[in-house]
Amino acid sequence: MKVTVEREIGGRILKLETGELAKQAHGAVIVQYGETWVFVASVSGPPRFADQDFFPLTVDYRERFAAAGKFPGGFLKRESRPSTREILTARLTDRPIRPLFPEGYYDEVQVMGNVLSFDGENDPDVLSINGASAALMLAPVPFNGPIGAVRIGLVDGQFVVMPTMEQLKTSKLDLVVAGSKDSVLMIEGFGDQIPEDQMLDAILLAQREIAKICELQEELCAKVGKARTAAPVQVENPFTALLQSSYAALKTAKANTKKAERHAGTDAIKKELKAKYFPEGAEATTGTPRQFSEAFGALESKAVRDLIQEGTRLDGRKTDELRTVTCSVSVVPRIHGSAVFTRGETQSLAQITLGTGRDTQKVDGPVEEYEKRFMLDYNFPSYSVGECRPIRAPGRREIGHGMLAERSVHWVIPSAEKFPYTIRTISDIMESNGSSSMASVCSATLALMDAGVPITQPVAGISIGLVKDGDKYTLLTDIMGDEDHFGDMDFKVAGTGKGITGIQLDLKIAGITEPIIRDTLAQAKEARRVLLKTMLTAIGRPRADISANAPRLHQIKIDPEKIGLLIGPGGKTIRAIQEESQTTLDVGEDGTVTIAGMNAAGLEAAIARIEALTAEIKVGRVYTGKVASIKDFGAFVEIAPGKDGLCHISELAEGYVKSVHDVVKIGDIIEVKVIAVDDQNRVKLSRKAILMEKAQAAGGGASPAE
Repeated sequence: MKVTVEREIGGRILKLETGELAKQAHGAVIVQYGETWVFVASVSGPPRFADQDFFPLTVDYRERFAAAGKFPGGFLKRESRPSTREILTARLTDRPIRPLFPEGYYDEVQVMGNVLSFDGENDPDVLSINGASAALMLAPVPFNGPIGAVRIGLVDGQFVVMPTMEQLKTSKLDLVVAGSKDSVLMIEGFGDQIPEDQMLDAILLAQREIAKICELQEELCAKVGKARTAAPVQVENPFTALLQSSYAALKTAKANTKKAERHAGTDAIKKELKAKYFPEGAEATTGTPRQFSEAFGALESKAVRDLIQEGTRLDGRKTDELRTVTCSVSVVPRIHGSAVFTRGETQSLAQITLGTGRDTQKVDGPVEEYEKRFMLDYNFPSYSVGECRPIRAPGRREIGHGMLAERSVHWVIPSAEKFPYTIRTISDIMESNGSSSMASVCSATLALMDAGVPITQPVAGISIGLVKDGDKYTLLTDIMGDEDHFGDMDFKVAGTGKGITGIQLDLKIAGITEPIIRDTLAQAKEARRVLLKTMLTAIGRPRADISANAPRLHQIKIDPEKIGLLIGPGGKTIRAIQEESQTTLDVGEDGTVTIAGMNAAGLEAAIARIEALTAEIKVGRVYTGKVASIKDFGAFVEIAPGKDGLCHISELAEGYVKSVHDVVKIGDIIEVKVIAVDDQNRVKLSRKAILMEKAQAAGGGASPAE
């Protein structure tokens, strides 16, 4: 039986429907907003193996081109691997639902989203989060929902709930918030240097709208008759009590300020306990290896959290203190810009490549087809954490971290009119112990300045952690890996001295409230101020010029009607200019010509050829031209490529000219002046006028007879 519920959100109707499609799925919902429809299904199954000690939640999301009435590009007219946008939306959907499953629940759960229809107006990504929550609420799984998600824009100084894609083009903010009826679970947003108080207002506005969406899902469940699935009863772990005697030793090991020594001390305690309870050659009688691992992990977590709540961070810092920060630029030769940013045991090497319009990344999909001229790629090699691992294609985490850094820096990249280069940044994480994505923001900023990219403001990023027990909580500036692993929150904030450009919240608990968000933004702002001050000691402002190894770019504007003249028949003219000047030319539909070359002489030569070819012929202007042909009545002179003018025999010299051949011959280079352009765009030239002007300038004497 089909069941439908609806509610007005952001001035349009959000509709949830179930009962008609995918009846064998454990939960299936169609989310409708405008004419954008997203179908989401959830299924669950038993653990993959007996001693499984992790929760195998899988979230996938696909945007079929057919949803927008389009064919996929390329030879195969079928979608293959997920696009970057699909991966980011899958992560966006995964992050707020993952903390809402009970600890110790190891059944396999899969959530799959599919865009059925896209109206070009309403973005389906936020609908995927709402659909995932509703599908899980209908499935027989212990999901502690519902949650809702909305997007907030900032258009003409006013917040807009669920802005259209057209509104987002001019919006100063693109913020997605997910949460329950009374707390925030996930934030992902990017803005044009948004002040902290304004960002908080946007988050709180989103929270109020989210409450309505949660109520809508509860209404759906009530109509379907779906009762909440209780969490499975957890069997008491026999190792919980047995390992308590090792708490003091473990706490001492965790208090070691060196990462390697801290891990070595922890591993030694774990190895000793394992040998005690699982003697080699003897059958274990106390419990299973999985129970041991769970109990030891819980004890580790308690030791770390107790230390933090007592005011002792693992490396001895204060709660609002940054690790030691060092920065350097121009660290790699030949490339166009480079920088190393090190914060404690996290280090990012950024490299910049400057290219032309031909180097932009073309992005195609059902949502929109466009070109990117700024890219930031993030790499996380295994050596950065001292591990051995095969090199594979970038995973979801690398793509997500790279896009977080890219979109945080994007707001300060100069426009193509001011800086017509395509810019690629690569961040290689050389060492990692906490928040390498924010280190990438810092290293990218430094490398851009080193490359001479005139960014409008430097950007820095920091991650704030949280340890919360009841109403007591401690915020941690610049969290390390262990603080992230055993803590409750990873709240990343990037921005300039003026405001926030990127924000991302991930939680392991069931939400945070306004006081924690407010305090986090304030603590991140102070940390960002310290970071920016340190970064600017390495390079105070963008270099005045780009690297000598980068291509030189110059843009000129021509009449769009003369584009064909510049290109020539079959591209003959433009190819000749490129070959002669050793440059490359890109011509836009609006008449913008971008000239790229490795030396100034070639660039100037190309500019001169283009201007001569496309410039408007004006009466009174003097040209240096070549005699192209001779007739009895005068000479035709090529004053610009493809443009001839007639210099009549009476205009060749001051005196009487019996024959054109007496004055000029084919191939001569002469100066002529435009004296008329008729209705048919025919040009009349005069050499005599130039000779007379020169004679007058020399003292009024007559010129020699020709």
